[in-house]
Amino acid sequence: MRSMPGVIAGVACTSICGAGALAAYAVRGPSSTLLAPSVYRGSASQRAVALTFDDGPSESTPALLDLLEKLQVTGTFFQCGANVQRLPQIARQVVERGHELGNHSHTHPRFYFRSREFIGAELAQAQDAIRVVTGVLPRLFRAPFGVRWPGMGAAQRRLNLLGVMWTVIGCDWKLKAEAIFKRVLTRTENGAIIGLHDGRELEARPNIGDTIEAVKRLIPALETQGYRFETVSQLICPRN
Repeated sequence: MRSMPGVIAGVACTSICGAGALAAYAVRGPSSTLLAPSVYRGSASQRAVALTFDDGPSESTPALLDLLEKLQVTGTFFQCGANVQRLPQIARQVVERGHELGNHSHTHPRFYFRSREFIGAELAQAQDAIRVVTGVLPRLFRAPFGVRWPGMGAAQRRLNLLGVMWTVIGCDWKLKAEAIFKRVLTRTENGAIIGLHDGRELEARPNIGDTIEAVKRLIPALETQGYRFETVSQLICPRN
């Protein structure tokens, strides 16, 4: 039989571990809405998915746009304000090709332990940059690295932004095309929001060749399974 101090220690440890797990879920859990309003999938009754691309625009974005146009698919691009200011013509191309824009912060920081003022400024600066360059005022926001933090919810509400996470993340910043393809294909389900990248934070001329190759294979493979492709806004507000 355990002693009373041992029991108390066990309960304390369980409580601490439980609190830690809850905090981790709040900050990084795709389905969490504890720190900010967000969605991570569309309706499970719809045979539809959304392709999303983060960290752009970049010098590599036009090649991806060409592929999507060839395959007649539109997606949602979560853009960094600093990249939009650096590459305004490419930012506008995304809109001109019929894609949806979202806010991905201004400088792609990690929001851990950042002040409410810092978080609010990052979202607002990106919102302004995207609006000025493209004429579009985003209504969607994806946090860099998927990190939510206290103060983000208030910032989103001030800017009328809905947070968007993902159902499946392609890990295309580190995987090769074949692995990206298999990872996404095997995890995709009705209403899935698929997270990929057309940039690498604020890096100039990033190599997204594996992402493009994976997307080239994914789109026809998923269409063969009966999926249709929509923007995030279309996916979360399904047509009857």
